[in-house]
Amino acid sequence: MRLEIDYLLDTKAIEKDDVRDVVNGLQSTPKSIPARYFYDKYGSQLFEQICDLPEYYPTRTEASILKQYAMAIVKRTRADELVELGSGSSTKTRFILDAYKDMDTPLYYTPVDVSGSMLETTANNLLKNYSKLKIQGKVATYDLAIEQLSTYSLGKRMIIFLGSSIGNFNAEECDRFIQKVTTALNSGDYFLLGIDLYAQLYPLGQKPIEVLEAAYNDASGVTAAFNLNMLQHLNNRFQGNFNLELFKHKAIYNTEQNQIEMYLISKENQSVTLDSLNLNIEVKKEEAILTEISRKFNLLQMKEYLDKNSLNLIETYTDDRQWFGLLLCQKV
Repeated sequence: MRLEIDYLLDTKAIEKDDVRDVVNGLQSTPKSIPARYFYDKYGSQLFEQICDLPEYYPTRTEASILKQYAMAIVKRTRADELVELGSGSSTKTRFILDAYKDMDTPLYYTPVDVSGSMLETTANNLLKNYSKLKIQGKVATYDLAIEQLSTYSLGKRMIIFLGSSIGNFNAEECDRFIQKVTTALNSGDYFLLGIDLYAQLYPLGQKPIEVLEAAYNDASGVTAAFNLNMLQHLNNRFQGNFNLELFKHKAIYNTEQNQIEMYLISKENQSVTLDSLNLNIEVKKEEAILTEISRKFNLLQMKEYLDKNSLNLIETYTDDRQWFGLLLCQKV
């Protein structure tokens, strides 16, 4: 009775979208591959390793902020329902759940993830640790989950979006996402957003470029393997013949756009076929295929942006270096 999971994914529609996005991306100039192709089983394991790397500061920095301020957030919001977009293993969210547990307060938790197996495993583990928790999970994309969330209310709601995942959206995608989030919130509801910052304490208002780039170019090569595995995922999914040895990983910080850009660089001229898509592409030597962006944000600019979207920033939580921020907003 404490666990309910809604399976909202339309597999045929997803397959159609996947095919379209891969074909369009590889036929575009410059070429690109949707970032969701990082996450087959092996890719997900590699990402878990990335989060533990000494160079990759975002995960541990955000976790430390949550650990320090979770109780303050819970006392400030006193939400009845916590919705987490892209919940995964809910590791960092446990700091917030612990705060509810310490207050002996019941809570509805609505994790949203595209992986049904991950969501089911995580939900059952959480129920063992939190006796007053009720879980109403959604195996869904953000769009599908938000659309359903807009149709009902379990009381005061807080939507959380951690990991600076919003940085993986370009400006247009970010606008659409924020607008949809606001539709799932009633006046007085909350939105908790994690963002990777420019580091306000440094000259020019940015972290040192070497810190940013090292987070995506670790010395042990785990991020390189993670990036290259995207090609293997395409091979497995669409009967492709990408040769991983003919590509190299590269991540750079674009100072004009204030974002990390991750690429796969072709080592030579080559032809690639994805048989099940009936797709043939030519890749030139040193041609770059974009696989991910990770935008970095300025606190003042983000406050203005959220205000324009009816989300009033009421509290900002950061680490001592101001490298990462948790923004607590309230729907006007």
